[in-house]
Amino acid sequence: MNKQILTRNECNALRGLAIIGIFLHNYCHWLGPIVKENEYQYFQKNVDALNVALIHPDSNLPLHLLSFFGHYGVPIFLFLSAYGLVMKYERKPDVSVSSHSSASVIKYQLSQIWDFIRYHYLKLFKMMIVGFVAFTMVDAITPGRFHYDFLGVVAQLLMFNNVLPTPDKIIWPGPYWFFGLMLQLYIVYRLFLYRRHWGFAVALIIICEIIQLSCNPEGEALNRWRYNFIGGMLPFGIGLLTARHGEPFTYQLSAIIIVPSIYMVFYFCDGFFNWTLVPLAIIFTNVCLVKLLQPRSNNFISTLLGAIFRFLQWMGSISAALFVCHPITRKIFIPISRQGNFYTGLLLYIIASICLAWLFNELMKRIPNPSQTK
Repeated sequence: MNKQILTRNECNALRGLAIIGIFLHNYCHWLGPIVKENEYQYFQKNVDALNVALIHPDSNLPLHLLSFFGHYGVPIFLFLSAYGLVMKYERKPDVSVSSHSSASVIKYQLSQIWDFIRYHYLKLFKMMIVGFVAFTMVDAITPGRFHYDFLGVVAQLLMFNNVLPTPDKIIWPGPYWFFGLMLQLYIVYRLFLYRRHWGFAVALIIICEIIQLSCNPEGEALNRWRYNFIGGMLPFGIGLLTARHGEPFTYQLSAIIIVPSIYMVFYFCDGFFNWTLVPLAIIFTNVCLVKLLQPRSNNFISTLLGAIFRFLQWMGSISAALFVCHPITRKIFIPISRQGNFYTGLLLYIIASICLAWLFNELMKRIPNPSQTK
């Protein structure tokens, strides 16, 4: 537990990469002619469309790639979340209450579990509520507004909308499904993984993989499973195991691994059984990338890489705010691209989203943090 696999700066850079992928994906995949992703279900036609776009590239190729791959920023966030939980809660010694009665021990453990879940729910709520309130107001006064119902609003606020039927039709804005997923994973971590043998994490990963692979690739059952912790257990579990048992990536090792990792991303995408392993290749690729971006000398290339690394760090620092606010700017600017001006609308969306995220980040700093029992 004394080994530092990822530094704080590298974690921030990874968050920057993840949020860039997510907020650009959530714009590009709304454009009709652009290749669609395989996020919750596996459609071979989407893979075939990507292959055609790669073989016969045109000016829309960047949009195709962002639409198809950008959502894999979510597994990076899940990996970092598990990594951070281990580094925060498992590096310090556990408090023993073995000398007390069994009833006292159970009461103490239940209070610790409740405190953990309450604290992390409030952290997620603090992040979500700012964007949700602003989005609902913008959505109400722009064309094509969503018709909320009482249960849908309550389910979003309490973060259990992922478990309701047809979640992709009731979660609005769509990216907010992530809050329910994270709350589930916090609960799973505290109940089943916290300070437990590595076998528990491996077993959960295997069970969740089997559940997904037993479904129809295009079916609604798989769609619902992947909206919930079943679909996120692989990257989350890998993050936990990396924090506990991983070895630091050296610059040389990262240089060797990154090309095969990129190849595996594309290879795993083509075929249902391989598809569930794409997050693993995505994580390895991005970890290698942030290791390689750090400057090692004073030449021009190293300076340029260092500037990119610092930009990713800054993007990581506003990633929470950018995540909650980008549906607002998407709703406003997507009509420009849908009228045929793909890159004009995208550029305005990027500028507005980053500026609004900076403002949201400053606002969120002023909301008191929830307290947690020591």
